[in-house]
Amino acid sequence: MFSVLLAAASAAPATAAKAVPAAQASLAPLVVQTNPQFDLTPHSFLAQHVPWLTHTFGGLFVVLGVLLVVLLALQTTKQEGLSGTVGGRVESTTRRLGLDAQIARVTQTVAVAFVVVATIVSLSGI
Repeated sequence: MFSVLLAAASAAPATAAKAVPAAQASLAPLVVQTNPQFDLTPHSFLAQHVPWLTHTFGGLFVVLGVLLVVLLALQTTKQEGLSGTVGGRVESTTRRLGLDAQIARVTQTVAVAFVVVATIVSLSGI
């Protein structure tokens, strides 16, 4: 069985070499045709005149997105489902309430900032 597969594999490159023409060397440079459908020039006013600002908004958008995911992962659920979200830690509720409320407040602020920056990024044309 193995010898049949080996013979078939060794015979395949010989037949493939006949089908593929050999590459020819030339001194002419390669000219790449541009496609008008894929125009990469910036079209919005901000992207044309203030590109550093659009890149700042793009970077802030990514940072806020990652921060929002991390903050949502840090929050504990009300029922402590899935073993306390990650670690299965059960602590006293008197100490944990203040921290949960603070994390919830920061998460709300980051979520609002994320939506505002997403709107700005969308309108800026990047």
